[in-house]
Amino acid sequence: MSGKRKHRGGGHEEEHENHERWLLTYADMITLLMVLFIVMFAMSTVDAKKFDQLKESLAGAFGGSQSLVVGGASGSPDTSGVSPDKIDLQSAAGGEGADVTTMSKQEAEKAVQQSDRAKAAADLEKARQEVAKLREVQKQMTELLAKAGLTDSVQFTIDQRGLVVTIVTSSVVFAGDSAELLVQGKEVLDAIAPSLAMLPNHLEVGGHTNQLPVPTRNYPSSWELSTARASSVVRYLLGHGVPSSRMTAAGYADTKPLYAPSDPLSVTRNRRVEVVVMSDQSAEVKALLPTAATEH
Repeated sequence: MSGKRKHRGGGHEEEHENHERWLLTYADMITLLMVLFIVMFAMSTVDAKKFDQLKESLAGAFGGSQSLVVGGASGSPDTSGVSPDKIDLQSAAGGEGADVTTMSKQEAEKAVQQSDRAKAAADLEKARQEVAKLREVQKQMTELLAKAGLTDSVQFTIDQRGLVVTIVTSSVVFAGDSAELLVQGKEVLDAIAPSLAMLPNHLEVGGHTNQLPVPTRNYPSSWELSTARASSVVRYLLGHGVPSSRMTAAGYADTKPLYAPSDPLSVTRNRRVEVVVMSDQSAEVKALLPTAATEH
């Protein structure tokens, strides 16, 4: 045959062109746009009430200036120009899920320091007021003791527990190796009982012995003796109008001396009963009571 060549079964037919591929690209683009708008909407939604509360709280910490904390229009935070050293205030806004704004670490530390100083000042003022109340109770007792001529039998101090009324027991309240109140001991309690009965505070009565290794005949040890003396005081106060629900008795033997054993006063002054008018303030305020007491 003249120059014609036939193709036999070894060739490939041209593939059919797919004219609908653009629909897949279009659908992907629409899906991404929808996700983008949902994310933008979620980021732009702000709880105005919570955000205003956050602004007011932080403004108070910074001395009333909200511009140090947030900017922009009311109810929406201005996050423009936020630098990498910004920290999260999510917890200040109410924990997980709350609206969040940012402030610099330096500003946050300043806010915390100012808040701590404000709380410390408030606690010290409460301690001063508590000391003033305890001093008034002390004044009432002192006047009654002075009328009975028993001023030297009682000492007053203020520590982190409250007002400590120390009654020296040596030859005044109890005889040696005895938990029975002497006549003069009853007179001391008669003088302080009216003031104690009027108070709402809890009373802790503690018995203490000195460090002398004198064997006891009526009690197995100084632990039982000191506890029995504290219990005798509680019973006496109970009969003079102080409710039992407001009192506790404890014996400490010689474990909490006021004076070192080498001090000559230790023999008589460590042998005592303490009636503590317990403060009802917080632990932070009670820790400041000795400091506040030195100011008066």
